[in-house]
Amino acid sequence: MTYNFKLFWRMAVRSFFGTRGTHGRLTRKRVLFLLLFYTVWPAWTVFTWACLLLDDLLFPAYKQQEIDKPLFIIGNFRSGSTFLHRLLSRETETFTSLRTWDIFITPSITQRKISGAFAALDRVFGSPLKRFLVNFDRRSLGQVKIHPISLFEPEEDENILLHSWSTFFASILFPFLDEMPPYQFFDEAIPAADRRRIMGFYRALIQRHLYADGGKRHFVSKNPAFSAKIETLIELFPEARVLYLVRNPLDMLPSTVSWLSYCWSVFSTPQEKYIYTAETLALTQYWYRHPLQYIDTHPSPNFEILSYDDLIERPKEMISAFYRQFGYPEYPSLARIVAQAVAETQSYRSDHHYSYARMGFSHDEIIHAYQDIFDRFGFDTGISLKTPALALEPPLPVMGD
Repeated sequence: MTYNFKLFWRMAVRSFFGTRGTHGRLTRKRVLFLLLFYTVWPAWTVFTWACLLLDDLLFPAYKQQEIDKPLFIIGNFRSGSTFLHRLLSRETETFTSLRTWDIFITPSITQRKISGAFAALDRVFGSPLKRFLVNFDRRSLGQVKIHPISLFEPEEDENILLHSWSTFFASILFPFLDEMPPYQFFDEAIPAADRRRIMGFYRALIQRHLYADGGKRHFVSKNPAFSAKIETLIELFPEARVLYLVRNPLDMLPSTVSWLSYCWSVFSTPQEKYIYTAETLALTQYWYRHPLQYIDTHPSPNFEILSYDDLIERPKEMISAFYRQFGYPEYPSLARIVAQAVAETQSYRSDHHYSYARMGFSHDEIIHAYQDIFDRFGFDTGISLKTPALALEPPLPVMGD
């Protein structure tokens, strides 16, 4: 069985009986979240797994679905992957990806068929359900700060592993890192059988997506967490193209600490503003070194390292280069899509400011912790954080009727 029942049960027990002195203590906000979560998620999980089993009975051909030259965008958090992923996802002649809706609501083919039937019926009555969902999306997910989220936009499909409760992202909902398996060091810390089981489940869900999509486009995903899984990823997807984005640690680390701390604060009431900073430092170091070491020791034209600075300064040139290298057709629409994405992103400015000292770091400590990364890529070691030409996260387009 792919579902990690033991971890799910441990998190449940800890959430109600072991929270004193932890970041998941039972405040009013936390209790309300737990009541909502345990009312909805277990029932939805049972339904989702029933639909996954129905897929095997009703749509067994998905198991033969080819996954041709999938593109995986990896690297540390806050390294430009969202900008690139959403840009490429607009290039619908070549790529297909998973939206938040696909990840959480319709991961199975059966659920997509049910959703499609409701959508068709909704159109008969003038689309009131769609208008409700668009409005709900804007008023709920649309209010999330730092990382814009929408049901109708591509998202990190590492989240799809929540359906098997086998992902580091479970700790965002349940901030007890001492209970979590070391998923953030996946290739080296998780037993081989568990690695194949977890990523085999992921592969089967991607096959379902491509089968439901028609099977003619290339799959593109961005998952910083896959930086820890590159070895297992290539084992399960031997035709994969891997694009590793690398950004100056002086910019990446404080942005990552701020983003993760914000995520934890959405569902809990942490004891400090910035939590698990030491763990985040260790995670980011591994997510630099492990994939770079793998790429260095397995030279292949299917792998490419791309600097964040090069991406934001010359996006069209950089994207065209890896299209040619990876064997993707470059349609005339690509130039227009890049120009539109750049224009949208240049108009967006983040209102978040970071302080190394408040996070418990010093400038010299960061340089020392990532000295090999600074040496390899020649990153600026100046104290001031850069203001990039493009913001990390482009604004979301407005959903039309």
